[in-house]
Amino acid sequence: MQMLNAMLGRFIRVGQLTVIDAFGGSHVMGGAEAGPVVTIRLRDAKLHSALFLNPELKTGEAYMDGTLTIEQGTLRDLLTLYALNRTNLRAQPIQKTMRTWIKRLRRFAPANDAARSKKNVESHYDWSNEMYRLFLDEGLNYSCGYFRSPDDTLEQAQVNKLRHIASKLDLKPGQRVLDIGSGWGSMAIYLAEACDVEVLGVTLSTEQHKLATERAAARGLTGRVTFELRDYREVQGKFDRIVSVGMFEHVGLANFPAFFTKVRSLLTDDGVALLHSIGRKGGPGTTGAWVRKYIFPGGYAPALSETFTAIEQSKLWVTDTEIWRLHYAETCLEWGRRFEANRAKAAELLGERFCRMWEFYLLISEFSFRYGKHMVFQIQLARAVDATPLARDYMFEAEGRLPGLEAPAAARPAARA
Repeated sequence: MQMLNAMLGRFIRVGQLTVIDAFGGSHVMGGAEAGPVVTIRLRDAKLHSALFLNPELKTGEAYMDGTLTIEQGTLRDLLTLYALNRTNLRAQPIQKTMRTWIKRLRRFAPANDAARSKKNVESHYDWSNEMYRLFLDEGLNYSCGYFRSPDDTLEQAQVNKLRHIASKLDLKPGQRVLDIGSGWGSMAIYLAEACDVEVLGVTLSTEQHKLATERAAARGLTGRVTFELRDYREVQGKFDRIVSVGMFEHVGLANFPAFFTKVRSLLTDDGVALLHSIGRKGGPGTTGAWVRKYIFPGGYAPALSETFTAIEQSKLWVTDTEIWRLHYAETCLEWGRRFEANRAKAAELLGERFCRMWEFYLLISEFSFRYGKHMVFQIQLARAVDATPLARDYMFEAEGRLPGLEAPAAARPAARA
């Protein structure tokens, strides 16, 4: 406990943390600046050293297992305390050395081949469709919403996103569109209904594929919208447009060049692609140990430098780029509120330990955008330099024409982007 005390004493500069150790001893750490006041109890003596050596992984695990309990304050308070002091923790010599080595070793991580990718996707997206309904919007959009106004509901923000992306695709009736990572089908259904195009969506999630297919059929889109349980690397043919929302994070760093080369091969000569992904401010990094182990195995949110390097190797044009900063923080905040309101139902479905894991996940996700270095980027790509109009005005004009929540129900999306 002495080493943990020393580390936390240097770590906590904002707010106050009291740690009650496994033997009942109380240790108070506080900074000069006001902030959250939190008391935690460690119910396993092994945590005294485990938290010192790997605080980011072991804090989440201990909260899930119930060996770390919060006696004063809330989980949000505890993680806010961490977020406000995270720079101090990461400056600690052992933590700094560990991160350096992890970055060096990441090139030796197993590649996300087709079999591994499917396993990774199933481990997260196939929990239960019913579980996702407990906290997502009506359309099951499981990616960043676009809050045009602070007053936007989650439903409105998600439709804003679909409309915003559709406007960038510069779609024409009858065009053929590929949706890579189509999830529960929202993007594909929206494009087919709002833009009169034909869409093929591919996903590796059995649960998502089944529900997306059912929804498209229920809306009378059979033949215009098709979903396949297929790896993007297996797709053949040519497409006028390609869209991918919230899937690139699962590609794996080693596969970035191959991903963009595949996109280029699938585009028609005048085709356009739109990539929507979580990214990170600054240079290359690593996925946190807890997230990598429990939430997104094989996942990685890239730096822009890594993404653009791979695009350059594919010989695609970058025709437009946009950065969203706090939109995902607001999305995760609303997801957390909805999950908490339906927590009892989630516990019935998947148990108390799952609920604690999911609470932890939604909060650290929110804070990675609110206090950390994460953001969302949208990159428009093309094979030809003249594939899109010279001025961006066409996007704004299209966005004004496309349907949103104010449109008739038949024109609204029904699933996830």
